[in-house]
Amino acid sequence: MSQISGINTITPGLQRSPSNGFGEMTSEDFIRIMFTELANQDPFQPNDSSALLDQLNSIRSIESDIKLTAQLESLVFGNKMATAGNLLGRIVGGLSQTNDRVLGFVISVNRQGDEVFLELDTGDFIPFDNVETVVDPIVFQDLQQDPTPGGDIP
Repeated sequence: MSQISGINTITPGLQRSPSNGFGEMTSEDFIRIMFTELANQDPFQPNDSSALLDQLNSIRSIESDIKLTAQLESLVFGNKMATAGNLLGRIVGGLSQTNDRVLGFVISVNRQGDEVFLELDTGDFIPFDNVETVVDPIVFQDLQQDPTPGGDIP
């Protein structure tokens, strides 16, 4: 078998590095391949165009699912940041990054990559997903003022 060198056998505009593979193929790439195949097919033995259209619909469905997943992940992350922001000034307890149980006032909310962390006044950081307890410090102020129904602290 002889090798042909220097001839581009791929449709112009579709050259891809071998490391990318088919995972990087978009629906536009697939349409170009489909039209190239249809233009170069034997008219006496045509290809089954319905199979090509089914494949195109599958690719579009997968692209749509990927976009929807990315949008949902973004929405969930934004919701997580907003919820974490509502914990500022509250007392939280949970597992730190080193799996130690910690407790303290939330003084800031930090984003590190795809993770949200609560910084405590103790210097500890709790990943948002590791929060186990949330207490509003106002509860303690109310208890000091009126620990029993009908009476103040003497």
